[in-house]
Amino acid sequence: MKINKEPWWKRSVVYQIYPRSFMDSNGDGIGDLPGIISKLDYLQRLGVDVIWLSPVFDSPNDDNGYDIRDYRTILDEFGTMEDFDRLIQEADARGLRIVMDLVVNHTSDEHAWFVESKSSKDSKYRDYYIWKEGKNDQPPNNWGSVFSGSAWEKDEVTESYYLHLFSKKQPDLNWENKALRDDIYEMMTYWLDKGIGGFRMDVINFISKVEGLPDGKVNPGQAYGDGSPYFINGPKIHTHLKEMNERVLQNYDVLTVGEMPGATPKDAQLYTNPANKEVNMVFTFEHMDIDSGPFEKWDVKPLDLVALKQNFQKWQHALHEVGWNSLYWNNHDQPRIVSRFGNDQEFRVTSAKMLAICLHMLQGTPYIYQGEELGMTNVKFDRIEDYKDIETINMYNSKIEQGVLEKDIMRGIYAKGRDNARTPIQWTKDGGFTTGIPWIQMNPNTNEINVDQALDDKTSVFYTYQKLIELRKEHDIITYGSFHLLLPNNPSLFVYKRKTEKEEWLVITNFSDNTEKLEWTSCEVDGLDGKVIIANYDSQELGEQGMNVRPYEALVLAFERRL
Repeated sequence: MKINKEPWWKRSVVYQIYPRSFMDSNGDGIGDLPGIISKLDYLQRLGVDVIWLSPVFDSPNDDNGYDIRDYRTILDEFGTMEDFDRLIQEADARGLRIVMDLVVNHTSDEHAWFVESKSSKDSKYRDYYIWKEGKNDQPPNNWGSVFSGSAWEKDEVTESYYLHLFSKKQPDLNWENKALRDDIYEMMTYWLDKGIGGFRMDVINFISKVEGLPDGKVNPGQAYGDGSPYFINGPKIHTHLKEMNERVLQNYDVLTVGEMPGATPKDAQLYTNPANKEVNMVFTFEHMDIDSGPFEKWDVKPLDLVALKQNFQKWQHALHEVGWNSLYWNNHDQPRIVSRFGNDQEFRVTSAKMLAICLHMLQGTPYIYQGEELGMTNVKFDRIEDYKDIETINMYNSKIEQGVLEKDIMRGIYAKGRDNARTPIQWTKDGGFTTGIPWIQMNPNTNEINVDQALDDKTSVFYTYQKLIELRKEHDIITYGSFHLLLPNNPSLFVYKRKTEKEEWLVITNFSDNTEKLEWTSCEVDGLDGKVIIANYDSQELGEQGMNVRPYEALVLAFERRL
């Protein structure tokens, strides 16, 4: 049964654009707003409904735009406010909404608020940020920054320390200050009145800190304390989000997704329950840590598919008919999924399609990161000098100082570095991103992997994503069906059902490069009765007893529900 008055974002698919690497219109090597406008027809052809735009605000770019200098100005290299207004209009004409990044845990240290804040202890902006006195000429506590080193920086003018959970050029805002919150809500209203379709909220569950900022536990091999228990999901986070909703968001029909590292399904039930009026959905990170060691992402280990399945099951069950899930493999902070959980060599196309089908058949709002629909891969630059990401560079320098071998450091970067996602979109065999020199090198495999090739080949990864988006709009079972994991302990096959009162779909995916046997009895179906909804092989080998699931195969079968 079709459910009426559903929120529009429940059946939508979001496409994330990293503006610097999407399309350059003027030959300066940097993607820009006119470049995005020139490719809107491509996104319309793909079928997405929403564009999430990573930051385009004025910024010194210490952290590629997540260090904002002015919330109401477009960075020159991206274009002008007139360009942005035209983007809104052109997107709207194609049925596309623009969602912007809301970065309000911190600003740039060049923001006018911070410049004033550090000018004097008596400045009216002093309490817009988190200032503390040191202890015996040492920082106020032992917290480490996400980007390596101490989370505190001493300002010599006022001889006090300010908190920066990320770069020292990204001072944390003090959400205890009502005047600050008022200014943020006014800024949000400014953009919503321009007609944007919502916000992706950067590390929004970091904005409330525990009073007193206690020292964190120092984990083995770490130089600094882990402050996360004192700033993740802090004591006033729900108060702040409810106030934000009351003051701003409830006045608009928009999508809101909170980036929330460390949020559990139980946390997400509170954040995303419509009755609580906080956010529509959250970005969880648990499934992105499956292949990481216990203390840092650079400690890479093989994918544990059983753990990944358990994680998806946990989130699917926790939020079903309670809140809402976001679904993603990739974003600007994550390496390319086909290189990570797939096979980017012999089975690149097949495994990219399998990963897409596996994710998009789940309940939630899917997010596609630019180039994912092409099966773009990780990149291996020869030298650390070729990398641009501050997290990567800081980690490299820190580990070199610790005596770690360069080849071991680079192995981690090749697997997990954020620049894997930030190489420019491969539009043509020659690149097609810019007529100039790109701000970061293009992946050299653009000759084989590019938009022109994908659009010309009806069997490309692009058309699998296009088909998945169409299916989501046509079939209620994808949006509303329940989730049932099968074969939970199988190390290679991820098999699950989606069910409604009238039908059930069986989703079969193989995460290995071996052929795996699947018996119909283990799925409680007769496979021969199933109708193929989507697959990544040209033909399906369905036997009476079961099927041989080929390397990286994905298959969805629909059955009438037997009541």
